[in-house]
Amino acid sequence: MLHCKMLTVVREDRILFKDLSFILKPGEIVQVEGPNGVGKTSLFRVLIGLSAAYSGEVFWRGASINEDRESFYQELLYLGHKTGIKPELTALENLQFFQKLHAAKQDIDLWFVLAQVGLAGYEDVTTAQLSAGQQRRVALARLWLNNCPLWVLDEPFTAIDKSGITVLESLFVKHAENGGIVLLTSHQDMMLESSLLRKIELRVTDGEDYV
Repeated sequence: MLHCKMLTVVREDRILFKDLSFILKPGEIVQVEGPNGVGKTSLFRVLIGLSAAYSGEVFWRGASINEDRESFYQELLYLGHKTGIKPELTALENLQFFQKLHAAKQDIDLWFVLAQVGLAGYEDVTTAQLSAGQQRRVALARLWLNNCPLWVLDEPFTAIDKSGITVLESLFVKHAENGGIVLLTSHQDMMLESSLLRKIELRVTDGEDYV
């Protein structure tokens, strides 16, 4: 369970949002909505401990994420705006590297995984030679490999076509059915049934100063 308790987040001396609280439970797919600049990425960075909140706290399995970062990160897969892939490695080598670094699933066909994200035929191409959208797909392929219960995904559908979105959504549903949590933002229309998707809306504040 991920518990966001009374979070206030400030950027450049302005309040993005304040006193935000919610709980994410195993088996949930949750989409954070709101216009550009409202603080979705800032929220995600606070939730995973990359940025500090002005006030409030985040709990994972009942304990503050600040108490045991290592244990929390072992159960977290985060995909932000940066892909986190190595440009000198091929698409296939990047997945192999991820498997070794994160103790990910070993009994999986990496060629099949790359095909799932539309990279069939690009397995042996160094990622530096791939387009930005293709590099994003290499990063997304890690979703098939990891054993982490908590997925935090900032705009995972960027540069993905409708068929690719359908494949990813099916993966999200499977992860939730296995007791995982998926938290994401997206400007794309999702095709999941309303019963499978919960939404949290961030609203623009009046721009008040925090001091």
